[in-house]
Amino acid sequence: MMISPVHRFRDIERKPEYLQPDQCVPPPTHGSSGTMWFIRDGCGIACAVITWFLVFYADFVVLFVMLIPSRDYIYSAINGVVFHTLAFLALASHLRAMLTDPGAVPKGNATKEFIESLQLKPGQVVYKCPKCCSIKPDRAHHCSVCKRCIRKMDHHCPWVNNCVGENNQKYFVLFTMYIALISLHALIMVGFHFLYCFEEDWTKCSSFSPPTTVILLILLCFEALLFLIFTSVMFGTQVHSICTDETGIERLKKQEPTWERVVGWEGMKLAFGGEFSLRWCSPCADLGCEPAPPSGTATVAPTDRAAQEAFEQLSDQEFVVQVC
Repeated sequence: MMISPVHRFRDIERKPEYLQPDQCVPPPTHGSSGTMWFIRDGCGIACAVITWFLVFYADFVVLFVMLIPSRDYIYSAINGVVFHTLAFLALASHLRAMLTDPGAVPKGNATKEFIESLQLKPGQVVYKCPKCCSIKPDRAHHCSVCKRCIRKMDHHCPWVNNCVGENNQKYFVLFTMYIALISLHALIMVGFHFLYCFEEDWTKCSSFSPPTTVILLILLCFEALLFLIFTSVMFGTQVHSICTDETGIERLKKQEPTWERVVGWEGMKLAFGGEFSLRWCSPCADLGCEPAPPSGTATVAPTDRAAQEAFEQLSDQEFVVQVC
């Protein structure tokens, strides 16, 4: 059978004995659905802490340097509510992106018993990851930081200490969007505050001394400008990936699509969990997807009609296909 160029990027095995199942540790008997997903990576944890620190620093400057000292109470109230709402949504999105399983393939399911239960037929191709000993579905890639194969993995982001994959891409998109919005809002308020201080006495426009006020505002301005550019680019990149149904890894490898693409608005509805509504903007709303495959199950990528028939025969016994 001819092997397409796409398969060169994958560890393709055809027979159970080639998968070296004896080297794989059997998956746990109990599912991990009740445990919290968290990656124990020092760099990622440090980046996540820095992210929260920068948001709280911006909140401190906005509240105690610009809003509270202002004599315009309506201006302070409106901007305070808007900024803190956006900050809350940004941090909530960050938490959901960090603590949500991005779509990890069950680890260690390439055991002898499991492979024999697949009853592989000629022409049927399964993909085995030698690093985490898992039989992984199509479009899954191994992350060296998470030490797992992730379905529709786009990239590993240290700022959320997690991979961006099938199950948490919505939360990552919301995180970048809300960070960009609070950065833009902070820049606008800093500009108005500088104008206000130039017109008034500097000692009356802030609770801090004029030098301290200037330093705090300049640092906030630099932070907001930097993250506005960075998160706006990331937001645009993620929306483009969703609308073209092509992950960052697939785009870098220039893989020819072997799957039926869901593009445009349909891709957005698939990623955000249904028809457009305010739930799209809420990191607290679930995606409305079917549950992920439990531990010990996997999906297989059929490549022809015979393999498709074999896959359908086995789907009710050993396979769970996620519909999202």
